[in-house]
Amino acid sequence: MSWYDTFRNTKVNYYLVPLSLALAPLIYFYIISVTNPKKGFNRKHLLHFIPVLILIAIRAFILVYDANQIGFADTQNGYLVINFKWKFLDPVVTLTSTFQMLIYLVLSFQLLFNYKEKIQQYFSNTYKIELRWLRNFLVIYTILYVYHNVQNVIDETIVNLSWIQEWWYYLLSGLIIIYVGIKGFYTNLSALKGVEIGSFLKEEKRDSIQNLKQEVAPIELSEKLQCAKTDLEHYFASNRPFLEPDLTLVILANKLSISREELSETINKGFHLKFNDFINGYRIEEFKTKLSEGQHKQLSLIGIAYECGFNSKPTFNRAFKKATNKSPSEYLRTLM
Repeated sequence: MSWYDTFRNTKVNYYLVPLSLALAPLIYFYIISVTNPKKGFNRKHLLHFIPVLILIAIRAFILVYDANQIGFADTQNGYLVINFKWKFLDPVVTLTSTFQMLIYLVLSFQLLFNYKEKIQQYFSNTYKIELRWLRNFLVIYTILYVYHNVQNVIDETIVNLSWIQEWWYYLLSGLIIIYVGIKGFYTNLSALKGVEIGSFLKEEKRDSIQNLKQEVAPIELSEKLQCAKTDLEHYFASNRPFLEPDLTLVILANKLSISREELSETINKGFHLKFNDFINGYRIEEFKTKLSEGQHKQLSLIGIAYECGFNSKPTFNRAFKKATNKSPSEYLRTLM
């Protein structure tokens, strides 16, 4: 900043264009790209960047106008910077970017929440693809967003903050954005590439249509669903596919030689469960059977859980608690 004060004819206020209006939609589209790799960027998405494009155009006009004024080369800030940019444009940009970031953060959290709900319809073990690092990024960035707004309020209403005091926000924001970029680069998302997360919206519409058909011909649809449910139960009893840790809806549908949609409907409507809960229900019953056989005397509880098809301790503990309202160790004590 001493450089800025020393060279009083520098044009830094003309060339440093704030891109805060672009940051919010970029974060949002980054969440989309991670949670739904098959969804590409199209021309309609460019509409999200109209505010920052308008800002760049206005800033370019300010530069061109002031550059044509007499004495511009000897001054640091021309007429429009002093009388328009600082007085009117900057407050509008700050207010707009504040509300814009709030909206996009809410949308990003909603995307991540929907993603965590939907992967339970595709995968039997979800721990490795829950993207907790992405959730942590959104939480930390939201805290920084609140901190920045409090900082702005203090600066405008209580005391003018120095550039050093304001600098910490930009440093921390840069670090957390670099963190999520590196973490995302090294995260293996290959399991999601064969899955269209967004297709659940289409499936929900299709389910509503099927529900209308069910009202017209409830007996026929009920018999078909009951038959599919019985066939699925027989297949699980004889083949025990739940023992495969990497079992997914697509893999199971291929084993059964039926469509993914048909299998999903059978589980959701026939058993009133999500795919994840349906598979883990079998794994938990297998775990209980092994405990009753005394296998906990030779193996640890997590070792038995791995043999039953679970591939992580957090997933096992969470699924077991959800199904039994007890932790695995608490359940074991009831058997003794």
